[in-house]
Amino acid sequence: MSDERINELIKSQPVLRVAPQPRDLNNNGHIFGGWVLSQMDIAGGIMAARVAQGSTATVAIEAMSFLAPILTRDIVSVYAEVERIGNTSVSLRIDVVAERNRGEEHVPVTSGLFTFVALDEAHRPRTIPESSKAKYLKP
Repeated sequence: MSDERINELIKSQPVLRVAPQPRDLNNNGHIFGGWVLSQMDIAGGIMAARVAQGSTATVAIEAMSFLAPILTRDIVSVYAEVERIGNTSVSLRIDVVAERNRGEEHVPVTSGLFTFVALDEAHRPRTIPESSKAKYLKP
């Protein structure tokens, strides 16, 4: 992740901000990768529901890479940006940045592309409203 991308992210509003707890540590003293993935899925679900204007479910995670560990005392910010909106699905670029030293240092932790499908009341795929494309896709 470039310095320019990190600066762009930290100037924007994260979808989720959380402080990991000691119970989230692995044997190496770092935060479990699964914990990070869970936070990304939560943030992605929040953003996908906004875009879909209703319930969604995660259907794919691709291009996931871990760049640096999350340490105790880090504050974790999860950012989500719409990359694509299809008929029933939305793909989000989800980035995680760890804030260290009381906000003096921002460390890119991981990034991934998550795809969610919009669901109707019977938990079947449904169409995403056209208004979401105008609102969430960059021109």
